[in-house]
Amino acid sequence: MKYLIMAIAGVLFFTNAFSQIKEPVNWSFIANKRGSGIYEITITAEVAKPWHLYSQNTPKGGPVPTKISFNNNPLIVKEGMLRENGKLEKINDKMFGVQVLYYSNKVVFTQIVRVKAGVSTNIAGSVNYMVCDDTQCLPPTKKVFDLKLQ
Repeated sequence: MKYLIMAIAGVLFFTNAFSQIKEPVNWSFIANKRGSGIYEITITAEVAKPWHLYSQNTPKGGPVPTKISFNNNPLIVKEGMLRENGKLEKINDKMFGVQVLYYSNKVVFTQIVRVKAGVSTNIAGSVNYMVCDDTQCLPPTKKVFDLKLQ
């Protein structure tokens, strides 16, 4: 009986330890009105330590770069390029053989969009990203968003 209780406790401990889902990035999506029909879409990634998130400008041959895609909407026109703001870190990664660009802690992506006059609509899309720490990388993940513009 004693061995049975110890075996059950051991199985429960290891099952719990290995079944925890790792979600080291907390995403937030906001649409701020900046003027008549002009919105700033802000996508913020809060990255838990010791993880890091790769820049959208990470070169080919390296880890999966962050990619933000907006669904096609004929009522919306993007103005300018998608910007990323945060403390950009650069390392020459021996494993990938390229200069890797990444963010720790926090990065904010912004995109200005213009909506056709007098309409309210939504802007939807997705973020594809990968995070790593010093010992492991998690598989690429997709996060979807849908924001009301009014």
